[in-house]
Formats: sequence, structure tokens, C-alpha cells
Amino acid sequence: MADSFITTNRFFDNKFYPRGFSRHGDFTIKEAQLLERYGYAFNELDLGKRQPVTDEENQFVAVCRGEREPETEAEKVWSKYVTRIRRPKRFHTLSGGKPQMDTVEDYTESDD
Repeated sequence: MADSFITTNRFFDNKFYPRGFSRHGDFTIKEAQLLERYGYAFNELDLGKRQPVTDEENQFVAVCRGEREPETEAEKVWSKYVTRIRRPKRFHTLSGGKPQMDTVEDYTESDD
């Protein structure tokens, strides 16, 4: 990866990962470091703002277009990131149980 994905810009995603990739729990420390270091280049290649220069970058773009499965660490971590930010938000509860339904329970009043 020495000549590929060269960028001087760090990659951050304040919308989906405001505390950083490593603090969110979706990525390993190594994956978070890859995203921070090369994510800017990954993103530009994915969006077509940057033309691939090396074979590795060409293969990366093919993965972004869905033409091949991710094989390298870079391809896998970018695919994982894109999958995470494009999925619908899941419903979380504080209790850890199933989401509460708005159901009306039948209560009978008794004079015991």
C-alpha cells in the first residue's frame, strides 16, 4: 500500500462517528487507524473525485462499484464503513430488552 491511497488529509466522519472510529465499537483499532489514515483517499476514489493511479487503487474502485468482492484490508474496511453508514438506523432501548409496544393492558378494578 506504499504508493496507493496517498493523502495528507486525515479522515473523520463527524456525522456518523463524532467521537472517532476507534471509540464507537464498530471497528478494530487497526481498522480505525486505516480509516483515519487512508479514508480521505478511499472516499475520493469511491466518489470518483480522484482517479486511480495504481493497480491496487483500480481494484479498490472495482470493489466500490460492486464489480468484485473486497479482498485487501483497505477494501474490507471501506466496505464495512460504507455498509455501516448506509444501513437504516436500528432501534435501541435502554432496558436491553425488546422494544416496548404501545399496548393498552386490560385492568379490572376490584374493591378488595
